[in-house]
Amino acid sequence: MADVITAPLPELDPDGVFARRSGHEQVVYCQDESSGLRAIIAVYSTALGPALGGTRFYPYRDETAALGDVLRLSRAMAYKSAVAGLDLGGGKAVIIGDPARVKTEALLRAYGRFVQALGGRYVTACDIGTTERDMDVVARESQYVTGRSREAGGAGDSSELTAYGVVQAMLAAAEHAWGEADLTGRRIGVEGVGKVGRRLVGHLVEAGASVLVADPDRASVSAVLARYPQVTAAADEHALRRAEIDLYAPCALGGCLDESTVSELHAEIVCGGANNQLATERAQKLLSDRRILYIPDYVANAGGLIQVADEIGGFAFGRAKARAARIFDTTRAVLGRAGADGIPPAVAADRLAQQRMSEIAALRSIHLTA
Repeated sequence: MADVITAPLPELDPDGVFARRSGHEQVVYCQDESSGLRAIIAVYSTALGPALGGTRFYPYRDETAALGDVLRLSRAMAYKSAVAGLDLGGGKAVIIGDPARVKTEALLRAYGRFVQALGGRYVTACDIGTTERDMDVVARESQYVTGRSREAGGAGDSSELTAYGVVQAMLAAAEHAWGEADLTGRRIGVEGVGKVGRRLVGHLVEAGASVLVADPDRASVSAVLARYPQVTAAADEHALRRAEIDLYAPCALGGCLDESTVSELHAEIVCGGANNQLATERAQKLLSDRRILYIPDYVANAGGLIQVADEIGGFAFGRAKARAARIFDTTRAVLGRAGADGIPPAVAADRLAQQRMSEIAALRSIHLTA
């Protein structure tokens, strides 16, 4: 087994947010020749507790792209945990490669040994390209794993409370924009109907909304239409964004909100389950200029994190769901801070997260005695 190597951060592309001084506590490169494992674990902050974040298994074009992704994702996880009120920090891991071709038991167990070697500073879970069953395999080598299958005593698919939490954020946004926390009769466009998007559609139909969906995977769209005949499908994602919708819910991959996308939107609110939705700061400014209310992604989609975090202490679905319901109040608080300070909601959410991390980290100066 190769040793854990903690390396300094290399310079990234000139316009990247994450250059050498990214603020991360630790970045670990993991390599095991026998299993073919190539992975990076990034710990952004442990100010509030162990850094929790999923493992993304993806065929990155090169190591620099993988590093950029894991740095961005780990920072977002720290902010998500902080705003959600969890006693957890933020981290993330990426495994480089096509999971359909190179994922094996040996590779996952090798990865688990690297997680174990960090001694609990990082707790992993599933993400794109990994599943609850994969986490069961990783857990054969590490005790610092959550998001496991129900058969193994875990919480199972975290998309359930992710989608539920997004609805809570939507209700708070509706109250702010339209004066009432109600989605009845509202036309909502859901882009991406994978695990989270599909569950979200079900919640929206139940809430009395009119739902329009789009996804490049036509089989996913067909499955949603078969289950919910009252839902309609747009020709593609561009048609969905240009449609006369009240709320746009991005639930696919990150980076979906760039200047081009925002220019297409007819919606008054953006609130969805995708991570890292803002591609650029210019896109955020354009949202503000167009008076489109943007609910920060890590505020809206924190339900999945809450679900796997609850598993650490022994999972209870009712308790986790009650905690995810508080996303309504969190969204309210973010919008209230934005209004009071005259700043975009995304900036307000960042400030609330930074404030909590700073205040709780300061408590470490109080030394406990036996």
